[in-house]
Amino acid sequence: MIFTAENILLVGSILLFTSIIASKTGYKFGVPALLLFLIVGMIFGSDGLGLQFHNAKEAQFIGMVALSIILFSGGMDTKLTEIRPIMGPGIVLSTIGVILTTFFTGTFIWWISGMNWTNIYLPFSTSLLLAATMSSTDSASVFAILRSQNINLKHNLRPMLELESGSNDPMAYMLTILLIQIIQSGNIETTSIVITLFTQFLIGGTIGYFLGKLIVITLNKVKLDNQSLYSILLLAFVFFTFSITDLLKGNGYLAVYIAGIVVSNNKIINRKEIYTFMDGMAWLFQIIMFLCLGLLVNPHEMIGIAAVAALIGVFIILIGRPLSVVLCLIPFRKKVSSHSQIFISWVGLRGAVPIIFATYPVVADIPGSNIIFNIVFFITIISLVIQGTSIASVARLLHLSIPPQKIGNDFGVELPEETNTDLADMTITDKMLERGDTLKDITLPEGALVMIIKRNTEYIIPNGTLQLHKGDKLLLISEKNKTSEEISALNLKKDRKQSE
Repeated sequence: MIFTAENILLVGSILLFTSIIASKTGYKFGVPALLLFLIVGMIFGSDGLGLQFHNAKEAQFIGMVALSIILFSGGMDTKLTEIRPIMGPGIVLSTIGVILTTFFTGTFIWWISGMNWTNIYLPFSTSLLLAATMSSTDSASVFAILRSQNINLKHNLRPMLELESGSNDPMAYMLTILLIQIIQSGNIETTSIVITLFTQFLIGGTIGYFLGKLIVITLNKVKLDNQSLYSILLLAFVFFTFSITDLLKGNGYLAVYIAGIVVSNNKIINRKEIYTFMDGMAWLFQIIMFLCLGLLVNPHEMIGIAAVAALIGVFIILIGRPLSVVLCLIPFRKKVSSHSQIFISWVGLRGAVPIIFATYPVVADIPGSNIIFNIVFFITIISLVIQGTSIASVARLLHLSIPPQKIGNDFGVELPEETNTDLADMTITDKMLERGDTLKDITLPEGALVMIIKRNTEYIIPNGTLQLHKGDKLLLISEKNKTSEEISALNLKKDRKQSE
C-alpha cells in the first residue's frame, strides 16, 4: 500500500492511535516512547505491513518542520536563571564537543573500514560524514525522556543537558552539510569552513534573538478576539524564524531555539494556553517524525551492517562521547564533578535528528549514503534501547537524582502572569497543630493569606474558627517575594524526607 490523497488521513490516524497506545504500554516498562514510535513505523513499513514510503527528501522536510517546533518548544522550557550558571560548559559541549565526537568516531570508522571482517569501505571524508550525522545528542529524545520520566538532577545537570541537546544540532547540521560539499567538490578549504561556521552561528543567533523579542512584542501588543489565534500566530513566527534565517545563510535550528528562550524569559499574554498548544504540537510532530523515519527504513537492509553498526555504536557510547565530554569539561572540572561527567556522557542520546541528518547524504547522492543511513538508524535504536531506558537508573546509581521539584499547586488554580501575586499550597502536619487547630492558631508565612482549604475531595471556605485536620491542604496567596519561595522550599524538603 502507498500513501494517497484518499487514504492518508485513514492510515495516518491509525498510525497515530497505535503509536500513542504503544507508548502508554511501554511507559510502564520504562521504554522511551520515541523508540516505540520508531518501531511502530517499522512494523507498518515496507518490511512489515507493507506501507510504502521511500522518499528521503519528503522525510527530510517533515524532519525540518518537526525540529523547528521541537527546538522552539524546548527553548520555551529553558529558564535563563537555570542555564546561566552552566552556560559555559553547555556551549562548549554543544560546539567543541560535537567536533571532537565527529573526529574521534570518524577516525574509528575509517580505521575499521576495509578490514577483512567488516563489510564497509568508506574513505576518511565519508567516515567523518557518517560520524557527523550522529555527533549531536538528540534534542527530541533528551527533552522527551527527561520530562516524561520526571527526572530531576543535582548540580544543574538537567538544564545543562537540555541546553546542550537544544543547541548542538546546528553544529552537527553544519558539519554534515560541509562534509557533503567537501566530498562533492574534493576540496578542503579550512578558511572557508571556519568562515561558514562562524557566519551560520552569528546570523542564526542574532536573528533568533531579535525575532524572539519581536514575537514577545507582537503577542503582547496585537489584540485578537479569539485567544486561540495567539498560538497560531506564534507558530507562524516559528516557521518564519527558521525560513528567513536559512534564506540569509544562517542556522535556522539555532535561531528557533534562541527565539524560544527569549520568549520563555519574557512576559507574554495567554502564556498557559500558548505553552499547552506548543507542547501538544511538539509531541504531535515528534510522533509524525519518528513514524516517517520508521516507515522510511528497510529493516532487512540493516542485517548486513548490524555487526559493524553495533561496534560503532559501542564506540560512540563508551569511548567517543565520554572522551569528548571529559576534554570539553577540563576547564570546568571544579564545577562539574566526575560523577556528573559520567552522567553527561551517558545521556548522549541518538534519536530522530541523526536519522534526519543521515538523509542529507542520500538526497545528495553521496557514494555509500545508503550504508550511512542504515548504520545511523541501527545505532539510534541501540542508543534509545540501552541509554534511553537506563537514564533514571544511572542517575540514582551516581547519586545525582533528587525528588522532582513541585510545579504549580494541588488546587489547579493559576493567576495571570501580569499579577504581582503568587499561589502556593501547604499541607497541615501534626507539628503545625501543636499550638491549636484553627487558622488563627497556626503560623503561616508572613504576608500569606489562605484562599481555600482542601480536605480529601471537599473544598472549604476558610475562617478563623474552622477546625483543621492533619492532611488538610491550604491554598496560600502572597505577593511575589520570597514568601512563595519559602513555601516551595518547605514542601521540597518534606518530599525529600518522604523519599528517604
